[in-house]
This record gives sequence, C-alpha cells and structure tokens, in this order.
Amino acid sequence: MRAIFRWVQGRDAGFSALRRAGRAAIVMPLMFGVAVGGIGDAVLAMFAAFGSMALLLFVDFGGAMRERLLAQGMLVVTGAVLITLGTLAAQYVWLATVGMLVVGFVVLFVGVVSSVLAGATTALLISFILPVSLPGPLSTLPDRLGGWVLAGAVTMIAISVLWPAPAVDPLRAPIAKACSLMARRLRAHLDGEDSAELAQESVKAVEDLRRGFFTTPYRPTGLTTQARMLVRLVDQIVWLDSIMEDMPVRRPNPVAREVKVAGAELLEGAAALLETGTGDLTAEFTKLRNARAAMEKKVTATLPVHYGPTEFVQDLYPSFRAQEMTFAITEIAETIELSVAARKRTWWQQLIGLQPPGAGSTIRSFRERIGAHLQRNSVWLHNSIRGAIALSVAVLVSYVSGVGHSFWVVLGSMAVLRSNALSTGQNTLRALVGTTVGIVLGGLLVSAIGTNVTISWILLPFAIILAGLAPAVISFAAGQAAFTITLLVLFTIIEPTGWQTGLVRIEDVAIGGAVSLAVGILFWPRGAAPAMRRAVADALTDSAHYLRSAVDYGVSRCDECVPATPPPTGEAQRAAASARRMDDAFRSYLAERGSKHVTLAGVSALVTAVAVIRLTAEAILDLWEQDSSSGDRTAARRNVLATGKQLVDWYDETAAALANGGKVPQPLAKTDDIQLIDAVRHDLDGNDPHATATAVKVIWTADHLDAVRRLQAGLG
Repeated sequence: MRAIFRWVQGRDAGFSALRRAGRAAIVMPLMFGVAVGGIGDAVLAMFAAFGSMALLLFVDFGGAMRERLLAQGMLVVTGAVLITLGTLAAQYVWLATVGMLVVGFVVLFVGVVSSVLAGATTALLISFILPVSLPGPLSTLPDRLGGWVLAGAVTMIAISVLWPAPAVDPLRAPIAKACSLMARRLRAHLDGEDSAELAQESVKAVEDLRRGFFTTPYRPTGLTTQARMLVRLVDQIVWLDSIMEDMPVRRPNPVAREVKVAGAELLEGAAALLETGTGDLTAEFTKLRNARAAMEKKVTATLPVHYGPTEFVQDLYPSFRAQEMTFAITEIAETIELSVAARKRTWWQQLIGLQPPGAGSTIRSFRERIGAHLQRNSVWLHNSIRGAIALSVAVLVSYVSGVGHSFWVVLGSMAVLRSNALSTGQNTLRALVGTTVGIVLGGLLVSAIGTNVTISWILLPFAIILAGLAPAVISFAAGQAAFTITLLVLFTIIEPTGWQTGLVRIEDVAIGGAVSLAVGILFWPRGAAPAMRRAVADALTDSAHYLRSAVDYGVSRCDECVPATPPPTGEAQRAAASARRMDDAFRSYLAERGSKHVTLAGVSALVTAVAVIRLTAEAILDLWEQDSSSGDRTAARRNVLATGKQLVDWYDETAAALANGGKVPQPLAKTDDIQLIDAVRHDLDGNDPHATATAVKVIWTADHLDAVRRLQAGLG
C-alpha cells in the first residue's frame, strides 16, 4: 500500500485528483441511493448522480474556502439555469441543435475571462448536455432541478468538510519570493558584489514564477481585482529581472547609489506587504521619488565640461539604468498595493464592485478580455467554435438517427472534447484512438455484470474513484474506461437490462466519437506551433508599434515646433490584446505533446521580448508624462524617431518571418550617439536646468530604444 501511495503521489501533485475522486465516491452513491431507494424518482436520481459527478469530479476551485464556496454556489445556480434551458430546448429538434451550438460556444469561449469559469467548463456543459439530449416533458423539470440542487447542496458541504484543499495562491507566494531575492541581489550590487549563488537563486525564483504561471491550461486568474493585479505583476517582475541581468557588477555611480538603496527598500517592503497583507509603503515611495528627483537634478548639474560623445554616454549610462530600474520597481510596488487593497475590501464592497483607486473596473476588464479574443487569429476562439459545432452536430445526429439513448452520442463528443484533442492537431487521432479503446474496454467489462444490481452498487464507489484518479495517474484511455464504467454502472442500477446495456452504449458513444472525428477533420487544426508563431508575430508587431507611438508621444513634448501627440491609448490596448492571445497560444504550445522544433527557452525568449517591449513603452510614457518644454529640438526629435522607426521595421520583418517562414533580418547595430548628442549639445552646454533635463530625457529615450535593440540578438 505504501508503494501504491508513493506511486500516486508522484503522479498526482497535492493529491488533487484523489481528493476529488474520494469526495465523489462518498457523495455520489449517497445521493443516488437516496434518490433511487428513498425518493424512488429515476429522473431526480439521474440528475443528482450526474450533478454530483459534474460538481465534484470535473471542477476543483482554488483560493480561500469562502471563495470556493461562492464559486461552487454560482456554479450550482448557473447549472440550474442551463438545465432549464436544456429542457425547454429539447422539445424541438432544431431548437436543441441551435441551443447546443449557442450554449456550447458561450460556455467554452467565456472561460477566457477567468480561470474560475474555464475550470468549470466541463461541469457547465454537462448541465446543458444532460437535459437537452434526454428529451422529456416539461413536467419533469422540477425533478431535474431537484436532483441538481440536491447534488449542489451536498457538494458544497463536501468541499468544506471532506478533505478540504489547502488555500494555495499559485502566484502570490512566488511573486513575494522573487521580489525579496531581487532586493537582496540589488543590495549586493550596491557593494560591488554579485554572488553567483544569490544571482542563481534570484533567476531561479523568477523562472519558477514563470513556470507556475504558464504551465496551467489557462491563466491562473479571475476577474477579481486582486487576481488581475497578480497577473500583471508577472510581466513586471520578468522585466525587472532582465534589467538586473544587464546591470554591471561594480560599485554604482555615486549619483545612482541612493536611488538603488531606495529601490531595494521599496522592493523589500512590497514583498513583505504582499506576504502579510499589512504595512504601508508611503515612506518607501517618498524616499524613492526624492532619490530619483535628486539623481536627475544632479545628473544635469554635474555633466562634464569638456566631453566627447562616448565619454558623455558612459557618464550618463548609470543614471539611465537607475531610472529604468526605479520605474520597474515602482510599477511592481504600486501593483502590489492595489492587489492588497483589493484583498482587504469587505464582502459588501466586493459585491457592489467598489474598486481601489487605479485598479480599473471589472466590467472594463471583462470587455477587454472578450474583445481580445474576438479575432480571427485567436486560438481560444477557434477551439470554442470547434467544440460548439461538434456538440451541436452530435445533438442533431442523436435526434435524427433515433438512437435509444441520445445522451451517449453527445457523451462521445464530450469525451473527445475532454481530451483537448480539437486544440492540438498532431494529437487528435491519438486521443480519439485512446478514447475508443477506453470506451470498448469499459463497455465490455460492464456488459459482463449483467443484471446483478448488487454488484453494480458495490462497484460504483470504486468506479468513481478510478474515474477521477485514472486520467491523472495512468492515462487518458484508462480515464475514459473508468468514466464509461461509472456511467454504465449507473444506468445498470436505474435500468438493469443485462449485457445488452454495454453494447448499446458502445454503439451510441461510437456515433458521438465519429461526429467529433468528422468535425475535427473539417476544422482540422494545424497544431499549437503554427498558432504560436502567428500569435507571437502579432504580439511583436503590436508591441513594437506601441513602442513607436510612445516615443512619438515623448519627443513631441520636447519640441515646440510640432503639436504634442496624444497618448497612444489605442496602441496600448491593441498590444495588450495581442499579448493575451499570445499567452493562450503559448499555453496550448506547452500542453501539446510530441517533439518541439524550438526549445522552450527559445519560445520563452520570444514571449519575454513582447513583455519587455510593452513595458519599455510604458516607461517612456512615464518619463515624459510630466514634461512639456519649449525650444526647437527638431534635429533631436527626428534622430530619435528615425531610430525608433528602424527598430520597429526590424520587428515587423522579424514578425513576418516568424509567421510566414521567411528570413530573419540581421540584428541592428548600435546607433551612433554623436548626431543625437550634437543635436542637444546647446541644451547640455546652456544655463537652463530645465532645458538640460529635457535633453537628458531625450538621451534616456534613446537608451530605452537601445535596450529593446539588444533583445534582437537573442530573438534571431
């Protein structure tokens, strides 16, 4: 038994599958027995049994117990609505077909806005598939709803008292750890040291954070403000890590030292605030703002009297790196403050949607996430359409063919959808073969039971445990066999028809599998890798154009000869939408089995580059947000704009090569600093501190572009 326990533990992280299966093995037979033996209602029994299975086996909400119970309760209510709609739609063939198409698409697609919704997809689909594929008069609706609500009430008790899962936040603890380690590493830089062990530990913490973020089938987030803020932190921390990787290991320039001290203190305070939920960062924010302002003032006051371009750039570079770092740390700390403030809201404030200042509304977030995937190149949209069509056609075939148990036809399609086969081209056939083998073996085994109801009752708990555990610890085919055994045992108890039960069920499920196979061929996906290439290409293009617009906005504010450019709000939204689509495509790529022609590190470099480009654009916007200068700086503005255009053109060509298989252009050489410094020399040599500060910002903007240019060597 110890060997079996260790074997399960090695394949079922945190015993998540075993926990779900154990609960279901207790609750489902209990509900079924009460409905069949106590109430004597076969319809109520069926919906109580399937409700228990859907609400315990196919969904496992995370977070605090209060959040889990709230999510479970909303799932029960939504399922009841879908059961009502499914029963009404089942009165007419055309309505059932169209209803399955619409509901299937909405349920599959809406998961893009929240991991809670995405995790409940299978349970929600079952709550509609069951009533729509089992036609019955409207008089059966109370029994159907009664069975579902009974199952829902008992499952809410089960998740709270039967082996409750520990409250685990997949992002908060790793984010806090990464922030703490980067603060320690920054302090080591202050002393001119960079311990290899400390650097390796810091980099590993960031990689663990990225791995935990990307190795789930969907973003580990919901629509809550706290969840949205935590997801935003992932990109910000990856960016700060890339900045620290480029920091030279030597004692910092005295001009930048105080800024780095204040930055380390703010980062440490933010990590502690995220872990404990208590504290105040006001003093740390003030210290960092004052240190940054003092640095900028000192930079303009201590410029070398006699300098060449190379000497000047070298002298100014440490202050730029400090400015870049402070922006990243400030963004991280502000986001953590918003997350903690959202967490501290009362239940009433959360219910009415009261947001912390600067967090943005839930409705806006919902609209942006949906809009991001209503695009032809969205992987999530493609999969939602495929799944909805497969289920709809299965419903139509089940009605037209006149099979005796139409639910099993739709179940055959559902089985294929559960394997995610329609989202990965190269694995579709493999998953379908595994499904068929599992169904045949399970059906033959249950056929041998015959009409012996006693054996069926004895087998039921074990079949449930195996159905919940097998997909995680054995294989998909084994899971399908166990799942089929469970359902066949249920029908044997309700209607003991002997060995014919298994044969009829196999025939019906085979029809459903054939429907899914046909839909899969008609809408055959090319696989996650091509979708990944297209998504990254779009994200690179949109992020680069956002960067160019940010540069245009910034340098237009330093030259009175041109009107100030408005903030690039539209470009920012397009870049964010592309990044979301890329995120989902990347998850599909990671989930797709088989050989990868590009290493995971290589793909991660592409994904990281998109985040760095977008955040660099935001840093440039922040740099110029409070600045509006007089004076003619046409030459400097044109120089920076030309550099930005050249950079964006490179990313456009690279994106086209990535999407279409063309040749990647050679990395750009560093732009000559002589022309830019000559263009602002009169401001640097003058006696106007404000003009000098503006000239320094122009050079820092060029430095931001150069930081993005340095990504090219790794991307090629």
